[in-house]
Amino acid sequence: MDMISSFFHDPTAVVALSFAMFVGIVIKLGVPGMLGTALDERAKKIEKTLDDARVLREEAHALLAKFQRKQRDAKKEAEEMVAHSIEEAKLFAKEAEVNMEASIERQQKSAEEKISQMQANAIKEIKTAAIDIAIGASQQILTEELGDKKAASLVSDAIDDLNKQLH
Repeated sequence: MDMISSFFHDPTAVVALSFAMFVGIVIKLGVPGMLGTALDERAKKIEKTLDDARVLREEAHALLAKFQRKQRDAKKEAEEMVAHSIEEAKLFAKEAEVNMEASIERQQKSAEEKISQMQANAIKEIKTAAIDIAIGASQQILTEELGDKKAASLVSDAIDDLNKQLH
């Protein structure tokens, strides 16, 4: 008993015995299994989170690639639209130039026709005025040189001849 008594008086021995009993109770209650299970569950959650993050990362890369492709396609389409618009503008400019030249040509032709008409009218008016002057001068000369009866008869004959020549 001495040994047992000296064992209990030694604080290191009592602490060692208490520790051993505590470890035994912990093992008996299955705490290491619970800790292992908890750690396994925690590891599975972390692994699932990492897998989810990996999947999200892959989806993000796929979306990024998709948007970059769409951006390239949109840029290419915009460049094509600009090129097409430039071509259309050139065609419209050529068409407008042709239409303007045709319009100028029509206006020039119309102006030339008006000038020709005005010249013809002026010539006609000059001839008419010359005839009127000639008739007036003839009447005056005949009236002065011939008698009234004879002059009237000659003027009447000349007017008739003139009308026949003009018509």
